Amino acid sequence: MTTSDKPDNASDATVDAPAEQTGVAAQDWATAAADPQYRAAVVDLLGALAYGELAAFERLAEDAKLAPTLADKAELAKMASAEFHHFERLRDRLTEIGEEPTHAMQPFVAALDGFHRQTAPSDWLEGLVKAYVGDSIASDFYREVAARLDTDSRELVLAVLDDTGHAGFAVEKVRAAIDAEPRVGGRLALWARRLMGEALSQSQRVVADRDALSTMLVGGVADGFDLAEVGRMFSRITEAHTKRMAALGLAA
Repeated sequence: MTTSDKPDNASDATVDAPAEQTGVAAQDWATAAADPQYRAAVVDLLGALAYGELAAFERLAEDAKLAPTLADKAELAKMASAEFHHFERLRDRLTEIGEEPTHAMQPFVAALDGFHRQTAPSDWLEGLVKAYVGDSIASDFYREVAARLDTDSRELVLAVLDDTGHAGFAVEKVRAAIDAEPRVGGRLALWARRLMGEALSQSQRVVADRDALSTMLVGGVADGFDLAEVGRMFSRITEAHTKRMAALGLAA
């Protein structure tokens, strides 16, 4: 779910934090967590991210079986290891703040597993596009949310969304495949458009199903989004997706 790679030319399409931090975004965890609703929202967010990282580890390890060369298999195994390390950081943080990690992750298992079932790649190239394009859409969404978090939670979330190296690897392999067989590009472009729709729907379902998380995002706690900002957020996410598609040599 949460490879974190951003295209080099899309670095300004999403923002990691407001230019001037105020409210909860200027507080540490100990201060912000005094609000039980905010605490519940952050536990939900960390639970969703933790299961996303665990699922990403499993999927990358599975995708390695489709790798055409031993070098490619080893590269994906390295990326899977990085995702598992991200999961461990989130799991440890949940334990540190007195939450049981599996309990925090459980509400998100059905939605995330459903997303991965509906978007199972049929071959090596579709797997690369999914990890680069599909997961990055979710990562962009979580980066937007992170900008509204307390300083400790924001630092952790941005760290686990950090680049695992998948971006450059996927771009290189997909562009080489299209150069070798141009008609592959049309199939992969359609696949990426499908991933875009499924990823956005999945993000919306995750938020809608959790009252604390949805309340935080729309301004009930923390410095949430108003309706106009929600529109701008999705515009930024769409812009970043378009740039990723261009980096792959695909039409958005």
